[in-house]
Amino acid sequence: MADKNERLYGLIGYPLTHSFSQNYFNQKFESENINARYINFEIPDIGDLMEVVAEHPNLCGLNVTIPYKELVLPYMDEMDADAAKIGAVNVIKFIRKKGDLKFKGYNSDIIGFCDSIRPLLTPEREKALILGTGGAAKAVHQGLLNMGITPSYVSRTARPGILTYSDLTPEVMDEHKIIVNTTPLGMYPHIDECPDIPYNLLTSKHLCYDLLYNPDITLFMKKASEHGAEVKNGLEMLLLQAFASWNIWNEQD
Repeated sequence: MADKNERLYGLIGYPLTHSFSQNYFNQKFESENINARYINFEIPDIGDLMEVVAEHPNLCGLNVTIPYKELVLPYMDEMDADAAKIGAVNVIKFIRKKGDLKFKGYNSDIIGFCDSIRPLLTPEREKALILGTGGAAKAVHQGLLNMGITPSYVSRTARPGILTYSDLTPEVMDEHKIIVNTTPLGMYPHIDECPDIPYNLLTSKHLCYDLLYNPDITLFMKKASEHGAEVKNGLEMLLLQAFASWNIWNEQD
């Protein structure tokens, strides 16, 4: 029989082949004796969101993953400033008042990224190249702006205001001491792939940050460290964004 006092949280996305969030939160609830449960909701269409909400009256919050971080925006009654600027939501807080339910959207990717990269910033690391232009890249872009760093996108496709890999001259590489990979290149099982940057132009003053965390050391990181660059993967960001989700769901409005 269902526990009426049990709080439910979950993840919406499609497909959900593996979920760090489900394992992380259910282990947290068990170890801290929190009367809550985290469920994966694999929904083939964003239109199924309200059905999930209706079927689970104890639902208190959701994480959102691919492909719904942008498609979920029309369902939001309110968004925090960063989520609105990024145009992507990966945390939904349920605000229930007098039988009324409202959704507030947040982006915890930006929180996890900023908290994990901030200790590695130095005065000379004031400009960044962001490899990729997807949803994660937008969160990284806004996070860097918030920290006073000037970001530039790098894409394989030539577009106004966006650099291509052929634009990465010695001058550009010297000017941008932070390089963030937001592409899937190098993710398991394709561990022999990496972004096509001029690794020979990297120095010990460069920081190469990979949002990927499987494998622990991607080819991007390996090649960067061989030229003296400082490297970091995305595992801490993943942990910190999950931690941020919990804080968002539980902070009082």
